[in-house]
Amino acid sequence: MSVKIRLQRHGKKGKPFYWVVAADARAKRDGKYLEKIGTYNPNTNPATIDLNLDSAVQWLHNGAQPTDTARAILSYKGALLKHHLDGGVRKGALTQEQADAKLTSWLDDKTGKVDSKKDGLSKVQADAKAKAIKAEKDVNAKRLAAAAQAETEAAEEVAVEETEEVVTAVSAVDTIEEEVAQEEVVAEVAAEEEVAQIPAAEVATEVAPAAEDQNAGDQAEQNKEEKDA
Repeated sequence: MSVKIRLQRHGKKGKPFYWVVAADARAKRDGKYLEKIGTYNPNTNPATIDLNLDSAVQWLHNGAQPTDTARAILSYKGALLKHHLDGGVRKGALTQEQADAKLTSWLDDKTGKVDSKKDGLSKVQADAKAKAIKAEKDVNAKRLAAAAQAETEAAEEVAVEETEEVVTAVSAVDTIEEEVAQEEVVAEVAAEEEVAQIPAAEVATEVAPAAEDQNAGDQAEQNKEEKDA
């Protein structure tokens, strides 16, 4: 029976999650499998891989053929290296202790690289977050400044309108006072014109009785003098 080491899809739409399985090459991709030897989550950065190293190496010893993606995963976790070192031990090219030391050194170096990448990603994420926060603060500051400017302009407009209203009111009062003064002057002039237009006959009538009274007085004095004589 031909065996393949491949991925079996799980998870939900848009966020796949894979099992690393050893399965019959004739079985469907997501069908029955012989053994689950690990998981692969590509949704994280870097991708999260859990692998049973001994089981994976044993299936490789038994002749299982990994797919391209499965081969990359096995190489990433050191399964292919261990399979190669075990072949060297079987051939007598090196001892088991030497093979284990080489594998341990490689795994430590790989772990250091992965941790360094994680730290770098964490730093990048932290920097991006700090930049986003700073940008948000700048936007908020500009928004507040714009609001304060708008409020100041509105207050200035209100002050100008109030000043214009006061000036208009004062102008109206001055206009009314001028109109009243003009009306008073016109009334005085009209009164003087009425006095000037009184008929001369009326004035003569008033003067005539006074003259008659004077003549009567003179006549009485003359009569008195004649009697005395």
